[in-house]
Amino acid sequence: MAIQQKIELVEEILSPWAAVMGSIYTGYKNHVYRMINFCLQLRDCTPEEQQKVFIAACFHDLGLWSAGTFDYLPPSVLEAQKYLGQHGLEAWREEITLMIDLHHQIRPYKSIQYPLVEVFRKADLIDVSLGVIKFGLPSATIKQAKAAFPNVGFHRFLAGGATQWFLKHPLSPPPFMKL
Repeated sequence: MAIQQKIELVEEILSPWAAVMGSIYTGYKNHVYRMINFCLQLRDCTPEEQQKVFIAACFHDLGLWSAGTFDYLPPSVLEAQKYLGQHGLEAWREEITLMIDLHHQIRPYKSIQYPLVEVFRKADLIDVSLGVIKFGLPSATIKQAKAAFPNVGFHRFLAGGATQWFLKHPLSPPPFMKL
């Protein structure tokens, strides 16, 4: 597997968020790169599909920082839609919105119109599960991506947010979980 190490579009989108994210910036950026690499292994993407994956990956969790909330999917979608509008990519709005909004959906996404939605969901689950869930990717591929882009506290950051959510809402799933 040829790991995509540095993608200019990813760097361009994420770098303005470094100050807001603070110490977790590298962890989030590495999560984005792992997801991208998993997506590209799960599907032989066209150049246009790759660009969609890059954009969705950058924005998929940004609502954690843009809105400062654990209910981060709506603000993440808004940030992505703003970016698409500013760059003349409105035609991708529905697909990228679905990629972000459904990336924590428990059940598979089955629409053939937007296959990247399911690829993206799987890639995030591979990463969040630390590679326990593989969706057919070889363990060596996952290990290679994790070595190239170490976790550096990102999963601990997410676990802390989840813990805070469950302490305040012990009987409610986090708002980003969807069936």
